[in-house]
Amino acid sequence: MSQHDILVLYYSRHGATRELARLIAEGIESVPGANARLRTVPAVSTVCEATEASVPTEGAPYVEYADLQECIGLALGSPTRFGNMAAPMKYFWDGSSSQWMNGALIGKPACVFTSTGSLHGGQESTLLTMMIPLLHHGMVIMGLPYSEPDLMSTPNGGGPYGVSHLAHADGRAPISPEERRLAKAQGKRLAEIALKLGNH
Repeated sequence: MSQHDILVLYYSRHGATRELARLIAEGIESVPGANARLRTVPAVSTVCEATEASVPTEGAPYVEYADLQECIGLALGSPTRFGNMAAPMKYFWDGSSSQWMNGALIGKPACVFTSTGSLHGGQESTLLTMMIPLLHHGMVIMGLPYSEPDLMSTPNGGGPYGVSHLAHADGRAPISPEERRLAKAQGKRLAEIALKLGNH
């Protein structure tokens, strides 16, 4: 574990949010001294006896609450579910009372990102509502400023609240060049701010 780890925590059903997470991690690691720690959350089930394997079959390892304590910043991503984060991610945050009680995230910078199936499918409301538990944890929320020229020209996803992606109904649309650049820029900005704040 690096003492300059930035947690990139995501849930992804069809791979689009995972790809955004990977690009954000790339942006983080473009900053000397910063390291991206990619983590995901297990799916939840309506069947009480259902359990996920302790190690995912693909992608990043499952997050542990210790990751929150050890990180100096956080990028949080989820696909949109009716204008909010997906249930598996919400379930993880609902269980973070102990970290809230001990102030594990107070003063650490955070950003959010999402992917939707339709252009007006709740990108902005998802980004905004994902910020709420982070504010309760005392995190410093950062967006993406309009000094990023792609914010003015992207035909798909992206906005000042955080990076977003338009995946279309089947979830198969590739991440556009503008979305890719914005994801990397968001990761880079998060790393620079985390290192400046000195939460390490």
